[in-house]
Amino acid sequence: MGFNCGIVGLPNVGKSTLFNALTATASAEAANFPFCTIEPNTGRVAVPDERLAIISAITKSARIVPTQLEFVDIAGLVRGASKGEGLGNKFLANIREVDAVIHVLRCFEDENVTHVEGRIDPIGDAETVETELMLADLESLEKRVTPLEKKARGGDKDSRQQLAIVERVLDGLRQGIPARKVDIAVDELKAFRALQLLTSKPVLYVCNVDEDAAANGNAHSSRVAEMAGRQGAESVVISAQIEEEVSGLEDETEKTEYLESMGLQETGLARVIRAGYRLLDLITFFTSGPKETRAWTVYRNARAPQAAGVIHTDFERGFIKAETIAYRDFVDLNGEQGAKDAGKMRQEGKEYIVVDGDILLFKFNV
Repeated sequence: MGFNCGIVGLPNVGKSTLFNALTATASAEAANFPFCTIEPNTGRVAVPDERLAIISAITKSARIVPTQLEFVDIAGLVRGASKGEGLGNKFLANIREVDAVIHVLRCFEDENVTHVEGRIDPIGDAETVETELMLADLESLEKRVTPLEKKARGGDKDSRQQLAIVERVLDGLRQGIPARKVDIAVDELKAFRALQLLTSKPVLYVCNVDEDAAANGNAHSSRVAEMAGRQGAESVVISAQIEEEVSGLEDETEKTEYLESMGLQETGLARVIRAGYRLLDLITFFTSGPKETRAWTVYRNARAPQAAGVIHTDFERGFIKAETIAYRDFVDLNGEQGAKDAGKMRQEGKEYIVVDGDILLFKFNV
């Protein structure tokens, strides 16, 4: 199961620099001119999780395999993208393919780095991008109304449901409300997701600040945090320049010393990755044995057979049960045998909802 976050924003806000640091590569050329990124770059990164090392030490695993997220560096958007300005059509098409959006906002002053609109205003930048996405969704949905009405009049139940959703979302968009903020019932989610709306994606705002503001942010990032709070969204402060420099250091001690000199306890990237994980509403379960301790990713509220299917489709198809130990019990009782002896290993069936941190062993029959 793959999960990806698209890195978006106006040109020259630091998207490609952030991507380079995230993936510790120079595959995304970072340059001071618009549309430096034309084709989306992709890279997979490990999700930091200190539990992996603890579980592995107990099990004495030969190796550790973290779970991963994919990040996609998407071409910069400009005003008018919904009408094809700049690389608008390509930008919008690429966003449709990601699960969540990381919106990088320029929160630094630097006369040597041009701004496509000639001013530093992260709130205005966020509104520009959101407006273009809403306009594109509006146009997309308006084209679907007449065909859906015809099918609904013909008695097609699915079309009636989708038409009701489309009309509700259109009402919201016309009032400046993105699709993700429209009330959608649980039984409507499948039809809603099928619309592939740009503004249905969850959003994380990343405030790209200069080095001096990396530890505590600045006035620009504070305004973004307030905006995110009003939206029920998250925001993270990073200095993409610092992150890129840290990613180029190979020695871990050197990295730690450099971060401490900047007043930082950890990289901003670690916070971005974890926030992206939360943004997608994901949880982690573990498998562990002598060969490896591995982290796996599922959506929150996934049932045991779905979790088994992440490992292999045969596991889900032939699912019998899941031997389950809670993370805290596994650690406190020093592993599987201790948990068994204490009666803390449970036999869970098909209806079991996986809990973050569960250590699972699946039994199946194909």
